[in-house]
Amino acid sequence: MGVYHAGSRAVQDRVGVRAQADHVGRSVGRGIREVAAAFLELQPLLVVGAADPSTGRVWASPLTGTPGFVRATGPHRVSVTAAPPPSDPLATAFGTPGTPVGTIALDPRTRRRMRLNGRLTPTARGFAVDADQVFANCPRYLQRRESFELVPDRRPDEPRRTAELTDEQAGFVALADTFFLATVHEEGADDEGSVGHRGGADVSHRGGNPGFVRVDSPNELSWPDYPGNSMFLTLGNLAADPRAGLLFLDWTTGTALQLTGEAHTEFGPERRVRFTLREAIETPSAVPLRWSAPEYSPANPDPAG
Repeated sequence: MGVYHAGSRAVQDRVGVRAQADHVGRSVGRGIREVAAAFLELQPLLVVGAADPSTGRVWASPLTGTPGFVRATGPHRVSVTAAPPPSDPLATAFGTPGTPVGTIALDPRTRRRMRLNGRLTPTARGFAVDADQVFANCPRYLQRRESFELVPDRRPDEPRRTAELTDEQAGFVALADTFFLATVHEEGADDEGSVGHRGGADVSHRGGNPGFVRVDSPNELSWPDYPGNSMFLTLGNLAADPRAGLLFLDWTTGTALQLTGEAHTEFGPERRVRFTLREAIETPSAVPLRWSAPEYSPANPDPAG
């Protein structure tokens, strides 16, 4: 199975980076190497993205646990001993065998991140993912947070669902330095047209100095697409299927703000992504982790300039 589908190829060709994408794409495989397995077992947070089978809407959800709750249990499989609460918009997806999921494990302490995409199988203690794609990303735009602590008595409050951002939520988004972006794509041929390409899901990280995400209205956000690895997996997915899910976390209080809607890319002097909101879910105290203050990445552009 090829690394890229037609959506990613279209964006690569438009930007003129197909050769670079081919080079970087060689690092994407199905195998979970020893160093990757060790990295996963150190993480207290995993972000999972998928489409809700009952509505078709795409969401990104945070899962947490004592380090070791995510671990490789085979050369192409990870097991996760955690599940979202019944109120989570992906609760149905986590219980549906064969659901395409994207996952990202991000370690602010080391500014490392790893993505693993594949198919979900529910288990007695959570779920497993059989990998289609496994790869690491560079540390650009990832804020360093030196340490975290578990807050054992923190419990999620009742989620609040809205059709647009409240003033408080808009302020929270405008001050964010990090968010996660879930996208999907359907089955189709690879760029050479010779190999069947299974549909899938992906979760990527987006980071910058506070203000890099702009709240244009209660129903619309936008952000610059900073230069990256030239693969354009996320923008390629959006070119093929505009559904998207965003996750903003408060790294101190544990509040999670999950957004679902559609996104498209504007190509110009500044490449920019616009997101139209369909539904927002805010869950106070959703994540029982408290992280130290950020040290912003030296790669972050000035959002004002």
